[in-house]
Amino acid sequence: MPTVSIILPIYNAEKWLDECIESVVNQTFTDTIELSIYYDSCTDRSETIVKKWEDSLTKRGIVLVTSGHKDDQPRGVGYAKNKAVELSTGKFLCFLDSDDVMNVDRIEEQYRAALAHPNSITGSKFHRCPDGSTERFTKWANTISQEQLYTQVYTSHGPTLIMPTWFCSKELFNKVGGFDEGGKGVPEDLLFFYKHLELGGDLYRVDKDLLTYRYHPEATTFTVKEETIWKERVKYLQSQVLSKWETFTIWNAGKQGRKLYRSLTLENQKKVVAFCDVDDKKISKGVYIYEESKEKPKPRIPVLHFMEAKSPFIICVKMDMTNGDFEKNLESLKLSEGKDYIHFN
Repeated sequence: MPTVSIILPIYNAEKWLDECIESVVNQTFTDTIELSIYYDSCTDRSETIVKKWEDSLTKRGIVLVTSGHKDDQPRGVGYAKNKAVELSTGKFLCFLDSDDVMNVDRIEEQYRAALAHPNSITGSKFHRCPDGSTERFTKWANTISQEQLYTQVYTSHGPTLIMPTWFCSKELFNKVGGFDEGGKGVPEDLLFFYKHLELGGDLYRVDKDLLTYRYHPEATTFTVKEETIWKERVKYLQSQVLSKWETFTIWNAGKQGRKLYRSLTLENQKKVVAFCDVDDKKISKGVYIYEESKEKPKPRIPVLHFMEAKSPFIICVKMDMTNGDFEKNLESLKLSEGKDYIHFN
């Protein structure tokens, strides 16, 4: 039985496959490796390219297992990943996207970490190709602390461990139950991530750059609508945080803060004691009236300066976008992240 199965779903990836599979062959990991590939209705040369690498994989001692289907339409990343996992026989799963490239020591580093943290999805740091792509996102994902892997799961950035760096036991994967197979437009990684946490799973990041994470307009992530992700984030925030709070303040009296308020259940809307901000124009209005509400009278929520507001806060302000002013304001209150405030930005 292989120790590690690399899970590689493929859909028309001929542009990147040579570099991707070469990074599999070049791994320094000395135990047994399996490469499990599922072709999701490929219509290009992807299968031919994989066959070209069979001898190199065999010489390296890597077992290749493949399957796929030829429907008119691909069934989606979640389906293809699940099928690749079903094919696999390894104790551990190393997820790899067909347009990405692993550093030579990726499996070695993450296998060691997974043994030490068996209940965790293990991720790693990464760099984008081309350089400078999604600069704010990359900085965030590579610099948040191990504790913030848990406290910042509600942000618009998605999972605090990016999917192309995931490494976990097959037992953990089966416990969660696999990826959602809804197809195009479904954030299957975010749904899996949240379910893993709800089941008491842990998170761990190897603080070493182990992956070249490619950025291009054909990436599957662009098929997922922001509104779909928003709804999942709000749902998870309400079940994991707001259900435990008696009252809270929304930090941002502008568009994003009001949108969050309108997205909440009536029960959680009633827990909002104020909006807070630094904008004098918003504060001078004194109140936000929820005109669309069916309640009578319409809810009227005070708008305060952040220094006058009470914690806990749900923060709807983007980080790293105000030349450090927001971060300084938040730090001045000497609050504890996860207890006194949650980032939802």
